Amino acid sequence: MTEKAAAEGRGRSFPFVRIAGQDEMKLALLLNVVDPSIGGVLITGQKGTAKSTTVRALEEILPERTVSKGCQFGCDVSNPENMCEICRAKLEAGTIEPVSKSMRVIELPLNATEDRVSGTLDVEYMLTHGEKKFEGGVLAQANGNILYVDEVNLLDDHVVDLLLDSAAMGRNYVEREGVSFTHPSRFILIGTMNPEEGSLRPQLLDRFGMAIEVGGMMDRKVRAQIVKERLRFDSDPVSYLESCREETEALRQRIANARTILGSVECPDHIVDLVVDISIEYGIEGHRADLAMMRAAIAYAALNGKTKVTKQDVEDTASLVLRHRLQKNIFEGSNFDNSTLIQCIFNHLE
Repeated sequence: MTEKAAAEGRGRSFPFVRIAGQDEMKLALLLNVVDPSIGGVLITGQKGTAKSTTVRALEEILPERTVSKGCQFGCDVSNPENMCEICRAKLEAGTIEPVSKSMRVIELPLNATEDRVSGTLDVEYMLTHGEKKFEGGVLAQANGNILYVDEVNLLDDHVVDLLLDSAAMGRNYVEREGVSFTHPSRFILIGTMNPEEGSLRPQLLDRFGMAIEVGGMMDRKVRAQIVKERLRFDSDPVSYLESCREETEALRQRIANARTILGSVECPDHIVDLVVDISIEYGIEGHRADLAMMRAAIAYAALNGKTKVTKQDVEDTASLVLRHRLQKNIFEGSNFDNSTLIQCIFNHLE
C-alpha cells in the first residue's frame, strides 16, 4: 500500500455493510435513521463487541439534509418552526440559502463541561455591542444529526440533565447572568455502555426509544469472518472501502427511499390495537412504548419498501422497544432470545 493510500485510509471507519453478526444492533440504528422520532438507541455490551465501531460507521450511509447555509445549528429549511432566530429572519426576508449536507455522528466527550455541551453566551460582547453572541457547543452541532455518547452511564449528572432537557424539548436553552438564548437541538441519541461499569439513571434510560444487548460471537464461522474482514481492512483501508462501495451506496439509497415514503405508510387499526395490547399485557406504564413500537414497525415497513404495516413488522421490531421497559422479573430464570420473547408475547394475545 502506498503512503498516499495509507494516508487516505487512516482514520476511516470500518464499513457498516461489512459488520457481521450484530444484525439487531444494525437494525435498531437503521430504524432510528429512517425515523428519528423513535427516540434513539441504548446499546449495552462488553468491550470489543463492535458497539462504537458500528455507530461510527453510520456516517458512511447517513442521508443528506437541506440546511441553511452558514448556520452554526444546521437549521432545516423545511421546518421554520424549529429554526434559530437568524434563519427565521432570513426565511421571512427571502434571503435564506439552502444547501445539502450529510447527517453526521457527533460524539460527546465523557469529560465534557457544561459549557462545552450547551455552548456559551458572551455577556461582555452583548453589553458592549448591544447584541447577543453565542458560541454553540455539542448540542448545537448535534441538531439534525446523531449524538453519540460512549459510556453514557458514566456521565456527570448535570450533563445528563442537559441531554434530557434537549431530548424532551428539541431545543437547548442557555442562560448566563440574566441573558438567555435558545436554539434548535433535535438529534438521535445513541448511547453505549458496559454494564459492568455501572448502571444508568432511570430518567435517562426511559428516554431511549430502543435498547439492545450485544455480545461476542460464539459461532465459529461468523467469528472467523469478523477476524478476516478486519485484517483485510487494516492492511489496505482504501481498497477495502472501494470493494464495498456499491453495497454502501445501495444501503444509503435504501434509507433515503424509506425516509421518502415514511409518511405514506399505512397502519391499520388492528395493528394499533395489537401494539396497545402488548403494552397492557405487560403492564408498561405511559405511552412512550406504544408510540415507539408503532414508529419502529412503520419505519421497518418503509425500510423494506412497503406501504402498509403488518403484524410481522411489529413482531420483528417490538423486542427492540420492549427490552428495557419490561418488568425485571417477568423472564427471570429464562434464556429468551428475541424471537422467543416476541413469540411469548404473541401467544398471550392470540
